[in-house]
Amino acid sequence: MTDDVFYLAAWGVLILLGLFLTALVVGSVWFLIAYVIDRRQTRHTVRRNFPVIGRFRYFFEHLGEFFRQYFFAMDREELPFNRAERSWVYRAAKNESTTVAFGSTRRLDTPGTIMFVNSPFPSLSKDLSESQSLVIGEHCRHPYAAASLVNISGMSFGALSKPAVQALSRGAAMAGCWMNTGEGGLSPYHLEGGGDIVFQIGTAKYGVRREDGSLDDEKLLEIAHNPQVKMFELKLSQGAKPGKGGILPGGKVTEEIARIRHIPVGEDSISPNGQPEVRSVEDLLDMINHIRDLTGKPTGFKAVLGSSDWIRDLCREIRQRGIDSAPDFITLDGAEGGTGAAPQSLIDYMGLPLAQALPMLVDTLDEFGLRPRIRVIASGKLITPDRVAWAICVGADFITTARGFMFALGCIQALQCNKNTCPTGITTHDPRLQRGLVPEDKAQRVAHFARSLVQEVGIIAHSCGVDEPRQLQRVHARMVQPNGEARLLSELYGREGFHPPTEGSVPD
Repeated sequence: MTDDVFYLAAWGVLILLGLFLTALVVGSVWFLIAYVIDRRQTRHTVRRNFPVIGRFRYFFEHLGEFFRQYFFAMDREELPFNRAERSWVYRAAKNESTTVAFGSTRRLDTPGTIMFVNSPFPSLSKDLSESQSLVIGEHCRHPYAAASLVNISGMSFGALSKPAVQALSRGAAMAGCWMNTGEGGLSPYHLEGGGDIVFQIGTAKYGVRREDGSLDDEKLLEIAHNPQVKMFELKLSQGAKPGKGGILPGGKVTEEIARIRHIPVGEDSISPNGQPEVRSVEDLLDMINHIRDLTGKPTGFKAVLGSSDWIRDLCREIRQRGIDSAPDFITLDGAEGGTGAAPQSLIDYMGLPLAQALPMLVDTLDEFGLRPRIRVIASGKLITPDRVAWAICVGADFITTARGFMFALGCIQALQCNKNTCPTGITTHDPRLQRGLVPEDKAQRVAHFARSLVQEVGIIAHSCGVDEPRQLQRVHARMVQPNGEARLLSELYGREGFHPPTEGSVPD
């Protein structure tokens, strides 16, 4: 028996030694080949000067994206969303307590920081009320009474995976909020939850296009006949890439996506930079009125502001045509908005952030007496209660967020949205990776996040002494200035005592 054990042990040692020698030989051969290749190539300086070892630079550079958020970045310093923001969304989506202990980790002296004005007489529990529904497009044949303050912003099927869209659709119905289709057309997965849908008409007219890319009225009517589709949003631009159309790599253009969008399979799907039919504010109003007259449903547009000049031109044209010609809503996206893929030159440098653009838009519409005829929907990193409450204070009627709901689905900010390798299954069409996203479970998280966000905005409103969020005004918030002073938004953006023009008068 002892001899058997000895021979087995000896054979085991020999096998391990053989494997080691084999690995050593293979490794040595690989090292020599890599050394020769690196020394002879001329494209990469680091690899030419430091053969083989230089290759590890790319490996560590890739790992750095993931290690930073777990080991090195502080709670409040990571971009585009820091750990504190993501953590709040994760807890809200899981229906866990969002309370924290000891004290705030947020710097309160940084310029641009928002502070809300607490009332010495906050609203009591018996006085609290939920936000009331607001009607959008009250003069349309089919106006929309929108119930939710916070809604799901445009994310296309194609940019998002099938289970992600299914989870969002079901969660939106549970929370009673609307879901924007994004520019990729209306899929069965948007509808399966039974909730309200805002159909976005992108620059390529996906889902409602002719072969030449122009708007197909018959396809548009077919979409409009679906009772779940409540509004139409004409997309001029989005925050992350104003002046650049949507980009869907050919690897993501499956047969199903191609069928929904009416495009070829497997080819890069790149939308035009803008709406080909819309070259002026007159064209914009013509197209909005055409869509609204045809469908009978509220119609507006989505845009990013670089200045208020063209909005003023739009307002003058509306006043000349008559207030009925106005869009029913404007969705304003800030330059901090997100996307699945865009040139860094646009993401980093183009357009105004929401903090500047939102008061600019609201004040211009007020100046021309176009509120509340035109509802304002704000979008751009509004994923936490303070940001939503700030937007309401400035003048937004509704809030939409895309990345907030992506975090609710389980997004870990892996920065892989422009590839087919999203580890959480949200932005990939790889079945192996999609398997991890279970729509039934994630739909609950979507609904919890939407409800928790609205609830905590209500908590801020009550602390300010008002009964519900839409009663928040600019006098209820302050912004820290470079000199350290926290000034009221009503002082910064002003317009106290302003009287909108009467019908027929047009400001210069």
